[in-house]
Amino acid sequence: MSSVTSNSSMRSVYRASIGLRRGFKSFRYTSKPTVVPVNPFDPREDAAVLRKAMKGFGTDEKAIIQVLTRRSNEQRLRIAFEFKTLYGKDLISDLKSETSGKFEDLIVALMTPLPQFYAKELHDATAGIGTDEDVLIEVMCTMSNHEIIVIKQAYTAIYGTLLEDDLRGDTSGNFKRLMTSLSMGNRSEDFHVDQGRAREDARSLLQAGELRLGTDESVFNAVLCSRSFPQLAAIFQEYQFLTGHDIDDAIKSEFSGDLEKALRAIVKVVRNKPLFFAERLHKSMKGLGTNDRQLIRIMVTRCEVDLGDIADMFQSKYGESLQSWIEGDCSGHYKKCLLGLLGLY
Repeated sequence: MSSVTSNSSMRSVYRASIGLRRGFKSFRYTSKPTVVPVNPFDPREDAAVLRKAMKGFGTDEKAIIQVLTRRSNEQRLRIAFEFKTLYGKDLISDLKSETSGKFEDLIVALMTPLPQFYAKELHDATAGIGTDEDVLIEVMCTMSNHEIIVIKQAYTAIYGTLLEDDLRGDTSGNFKRLMTSLSMGNRSEDFHVDQGRAREDARSLLQAGELRLGTDESVFNAVLCSRSFPQLAAIFQEYQFLTGHDIDDAIKSEFSGDLEKALRAIVKVVRNKPLFFAERLHKSMKGLGTNDRQLIRIMVTRCEVDLGDIADMFQSKYGESLQSWIEGDCSGHYKKCLLGLLGLY
């Protein structure tokens, strides 16, 4: 990703990054971030610490980890700006030359403005042969309107195409329609719950699914992509009252494949977003091998939002701490940097 080279572009990146972070908190009044902006903050001093850590023979990885995991995304971008001002060098390039492997991937992710980071994840999920629908679901089904709009702007600025067009070109059928609807960033964000309307929508979902031969996917698409999260919670409750079973069970029996996964993801996010991400983290580390890209993406994007809640849900669901899983699954400076994002290094 190209470094920011001018005051005006740097300011626009700040605004997008701050805006995205604010957008993250729009549906959750109290959340537990594990990384918060340091105060007082001296970006020139941090730039000097990083310069010293990389100058001469050897690299002081501990100093790099402690600076970068204890600063917000916006603060890291300011440090990079000061670094270039003081030393005439690009901080990301220097960090890349001093690190390698998964540790390098994690450091570069931490140094990337959040909108650009998400744009790259979505682009890479659709570029080349095959599509990583899991990434599309994780990002598109969890974002607020504001987040989606900011990511779309970053996507077009980097790749010169519209996110919506690339999603449509790389998906098909009803899953394509769902991704297109979500990419509009036009979900209601009214916190008022209309119980009567929730009952009507629950009936519509029942009539579009379990009460007919075949499924009318368009009704599920319209309701799950346009209603506010609090309204959806009320609709799911009404559905339970009407049928005696959970909406998740209905989706499992009526849908399959990526569309089923995406609709169930929306249900999970409405009910308990930290649990959704805890399950994603568990999945990234269980079994043979680690899905490092997924692990990095969640740790980097949620640390300023609700990673504390996610860690609590991980412990509650799996009976083991997120810290212990990272320690058992990762190694070296990569492991230490991940633990730093949990506030544990």
